Amino acid sequence: MIYSGKRKKPGEILLLTCLGFVVVAGIQRFVVGQVGMGILYLFTGGLCLIGTIIDVVNHKKLATEYNLQQMYESSRMVGL
Repeated sequence: MIYSGKRKKPGEILLLTCLGFVVVAGIQRFVVGQVGMGILYLFTGGLCLIGTIIDVVNHKKLATEYNLQQMYESSRMVGL
């Protein structure tokens, strides 16, 4: 139950990445907990949009890595 509240769907990550083209680049990185990369994307315009394009292609990988991290943290909290 703890894990289900923390996980992100790949569609959400894709939407946030697409918003990076028109609003603010790097939102998806802040959401998945990569604050350093989020700041870098913010100040460089998504690494001149190349990083944002790569994130559009790899949005499922970003979501999967974040979800695995949250699963491990949730299992440690429960004590499994």
